[in-house]
Amino acid sequence: MAMTSPHQVALSVGERAVLTARARSQRAAYRQVVRARIVLAAAEGIANAVIARRLGVCEDTVRKWRARFCARRLGGLVDCPRPGRRRLFPKTTEVEVKALACALPAETGVPLSRWSYTDLAAEAVTRGLVPTVSPSTVGRWLRADAIRPWRFRSWIFPRDPEFGFKAGRVLDLYDRLWEGRPLGADEYVLSADEKSQLQALHRRHSDLPPAPGRIRREEFEYRRGGTLAYLAAYDVHAARVIGRTAPTTGIIPFGELVAQVMTTEPYASARRAFWIVDNGSSHNGARSIQRMHTAWPTAQLVHLPVHASWLNQVEIFFSIVQRKVIKPGDFTDLDQLAQRLLAFQDRYNATAEPFDWRFGRKSLDRLLERLTTHEPLTA
Repeated sequence: MAMTSPHQVALSVGERAVLTARARSQRAAYRQVVRARIVLAAAEGIANAVIARRLGVCEDTVRKWRARFCARRLGGLVDCPRPGRRRLFPKTTEVEVKALACALPAETGVPLSRWSYTDLAAEAVTRGLVPTVSPSTVGRWLRADAIRPWRFRSWIFPRDPEFGFKAGRVLDLYDRLWEGRPLGADEYVLSADEKSQLQALHRRHSDLPPAPGRIRREEFEYRRGGTLAYLAAYDVHAARVIGRTAPTTGIIPFGELVAQVMTTEPYASARRAFWIVDNGSSHNGARSIQRMHTAWPTAQLVHLPVHASWLNQVEIFFSIVQRKVIKPGDFTDLDQLAQRLLAFQDRYNATAEPFDWRFGRKSLDRLLERLTTHEPLTA
């Protein structure tokens, strides 16, 4: 006569739904499928021996998961933490290797610019941190904390004492605010800059078109056809670009761009047009603000902080130009390059939408908070 289990299973509606889905799953781990089927069968009052025969497991397995479920419900069907393999290296060794990875090799007397797993493993042995360790072990330690010592990114620490104020004004304009007040329908925000030294490179041989199993090939050698500058003003809310080419950058070419824009509707009849610019020589300093106001009373120049061109939305448009127009470059002369730039401008305006700009006041506050922690301590 079969023994009655002391662990009687009664399922709620929610538990039955979860276990049924798990028992029928084609993607769940097989051990989870078996455990769900054990509990469902036990809830039907089937004996342990019968469940074991049906599922091809031993009775002890059925007893274990029946008891675990009764004690902890669905949470009891999850594997308990296991001790795993015995630790070969003390935790202090891992910490010391991670600290070594976070310092530049040159700072520690090693003639390298960046670490690799192999370099770190060898240096750890050299320093006596560990008798021996493999590069794969070092890699596993670093991956646990997402430390990649061979990677880096460049940045410029903001040195403008009014960085927060100047950046905040620009971000407010992107949100159609100025000095705390919403902009009117006849007020516009333009992001302007110059892309200089664009070369008309003419390849000495024609490109080879792509073919099955082969990408397009561009000739390496070229003839120089001169350089020109591309100046553009980007309406950040209408996603409209107005630009022109010039032999070089400077106050006069930038003034010609301003005149081109300010004599074009709707900017010609605008109550105010805000021009966001960086601190390039064509439009830097207080004189540039006065010069703009004198020539165009409805135009107001707004300077970005020093080294903050990344806050200028026209730079995003210039990056698109670089990818879609300039590279790969093969232009017979400057005229062809200029025609391509202006033709692309028209093409872009036909379908463009405003950029999904997400760096706002809250993001700026977080950045300023992080910068504060990097400031050197004063005595």
